[in-house]
Amino acid sequence: MAATLAKHHDTPPFADHKDLHNVIDATQLGDVPWQCFSAQYTGERPEVAPPWMDDEFEVWYRDPRAMAHNIIANPDYKDEIDYVPYREYDASDATRRWKDFMSGDWAWKQADTILQDPETHGSALVPIILGSDKTTVSVGTGNNEYYPLYASIGNVRNNVRRAHRDALVIIGFLAIPKTDRSHSKDDAFRIFRRQLFHSSLSAILSSLRPVMTTYEVVRCGDGHFRRVIYSLGPYIADYEEQLVLSCVVKHWCPKCIAVRTNLDGGGIYRTREFTDFLINELHADVLWDEFGLIGDLVPFTNDFPRADIHELLSFDLLHQLIKGAFKDHLVGWVAKYLKAVHGTKRSEEIMSDIDRRVAAVASFAGLRRFPQGRDFKQWTGDDSKALMKVFLPAIEGHVPQDMVRAFRALLEFCYLVRRNIITEDTLIQIQDALRRFHHYRKIFDTIIPTFSLPRQHSMAHYVDMIRLFGAPNGLCSSITELKHIKAVKEPWRWSSRHNALGQMLVTNQRLDKLAASRVDFDARGMLTGTILSSALAALERKRAQTVAALAHEVAVPDLRHLIRYFLFSQLNPDDARNPEDIPAAGLPRHEGKLQVFNSAAATFYAPSDLSGIGGMRREHIRACPLWRNEYPRNDWYAEGIVICFFSFKHDWEVYPCTLIQWFEKIGDCPDEDTGMWMVAPSFHEDSSRDLAVIHIETVFRAAHLIPIYGSEYIPPSLKFYQSLDTFGSFYVNKYADHHGSR
Repeated sequence: MAATLAKHHDTPPFADHKDLHNVIDATQLGDVPWQCFSAQYTGERPEVAPPWMDDEFEVWYRDPRAMAHNIIANPDYKDEIDYVPYREYDASDATRRWKDFMSGDWAWKQADTILQDPETHGSALVPIILGSDKTTVSVGTGNNEYYPLYASIGNVRNNVRRAHRDALVIIGFLAIPKTDRSHSKDDAFRIFRRQLFHSSLSAILSSLRPVMTTYEVVRCGDGHFRRVIYSLGPYIADYEEQLVLSCVVKHWCPKCIAVRTNLDGGGIYRTREFTDFLINELHADVLWDEFGLIGDLVPFTNDFPRADIHELLSFDLLHQLIKGAFKDHLVGWVAKYLKAVHGTKRSEEIMSDIDRRVAAVASFAGLRRFPQGRDFKQWTGDDSKALMKVFLPAIEGHVPQDMVRAFRALLEFCYLVRRNIITEDTLIQIQDALRRFHHYRKIFDTIIPTFSLPRQHSMAHYVDMIRLFGAPNGLCSSITELKHIKAVKEPWRWSSRHNALGQMLVTNQRLDKLAASRVDFDARGMLTGTILSSALAALERKRAQTVAALAHEVAVPDLRHLIRYFLFSQLNPDDARNPEDIPAAGLPRHEGKLQVFNSAAATFYAPSDLSGIGGMRREHIRACPLWRNEYPRNDWYAEGIVICFFSFKHDWEVYPCTLIQWFEKIGDCPDEDTGMWMVAPSFHEDSSRDLAVIHIETVFRAAHLIPIYGSEYIPPSLKFYQSLDTFGSFYVNKYADHHGSR
């Protein structure tokens, strides 16, 4: 960089990193300073007080009201923000649809309450969405655990919150009280730790309290000024965090009063009023044993108007469904079942074959591979999501039919609730999938002592919460967990590791200023264009350039005939004759040059989101003879395997084409156990492949095939890129992505 500038007798914009930091620190855009308060135990003390009673615990935070101002005023969101709640209906049949947060009933009811107060009438509702979760930045190097608190506003649409475009911001680092082993299990310490959590949240959010009953005027991203009223919105948290938030005992449901030994037996929803009544009327032991309540704690939401923590606890797709019900429960139960039925040695052989089946799955866009199967120690949420896509066919043939159907029901439930838009018909399908899951999971009752599991029980509340908060994918803890990387883990790695928190606070403040500056520069037109005068062209593997060369490359000697059939269909669209029945003299010819491509991009409306530009998806379909310089990759689309993409010019018109091998359906309906269609390669009577050249516009989108493994073991030497050539029949994997789960 310096050498390049020297040639032009120029100087760099910054003298060194300190100069750069000084410029960023002086920037006012996005500046919300960090503040700190200390908390200490003030209750009754025994004669010999444990050390934690004398300790002071620091809590660092930024003004959530100022952070909300920055999000509301961000011009990046001006077309992706809803200032008023709404209810959306399908024009064709008048059925209700839920998508973004403001489409839910909770926001509508809050707006009705605000409307009834003459002091707040006409104000826009700004729900404050919160999330917290402890995270470890390094294992085995000391006390490196942090407790970040995040905030967003419910007005920005779900796709913005999921896209990590600074619509979710870090507003605090909560204290993590610790003490020596001899006092760590004391009831007094446990109560103090939980109450410190609630007191800290109440203090951090205190600047919002006045503007929850009296409006303020703020500048919005579209340049207009609006009167706004704030409300505490949903809280994103995993089950353990939900227990702390709701002051509920472990193994109970924080949303309803269902008995912990029979959670799916049903129970009325918890409410702030009902909980306060119970605490005032009943003894602490009765509260604990019969209602699962910790009467010594006061939730932070009690300090704010229109806030009920039991109602505000949101869904958690990641921990309740993906990591919980699927990975920790069903996948683990399969291993236990096999061991109980077949013994240790035989069950290990079966699990090894399941691993080989998982490893043998062919590549697909967005699909993570498991080269060693599913047997590794450190699981992430992305690992569990990837395993969901391929696990069902891998266990078929090794486990009973009802076990396969239990997996199918759970997967269908997960994929339905992950849709971007949820309709009334979707809600019916969700309830049906849950009913089938409860029915078929009984196959595990010989190895599982109880199905009264809080994470599985949470599925019963999803339909009601969708009506309240819209589509669940806008309020998932995966959003906050990914934010850990940018807000906690990377700033910690960039620190000197000595008094790291202070450096992490500064780093986050600088990152926010840079993000705000980028938005401002872009709005002023300062980021248009590029400073690069040229770029190196990517080296591409040379492909065939004539029909004969391509026929040799893809081992399709009849390619020139297939091209002639294709041209006849294109030039004579109204001719109903089969081109193969027409004499050669009557067919157009092209045997000259062509251009071959390794991939094609398909743009389509996602089945899970059919409305407007938000429903558009784009993906690449590959037909590459040497993918990543290792192996051939040929993707499958709705009707066949793509052998190659190519184009040629005939009579001055360019024809983009696809050479495919046709597949045919097995049966007239999906497989009853897995819910997936079955297909097999199509062949002529002489056993030659059924091939065709088709127009590229007829290729809608890619699909994923998984072999029908049956009950036989597969050889350890089988490579994943050989599976499409090795097996004779396949499932069309509707679980490869949630857009294809229909």
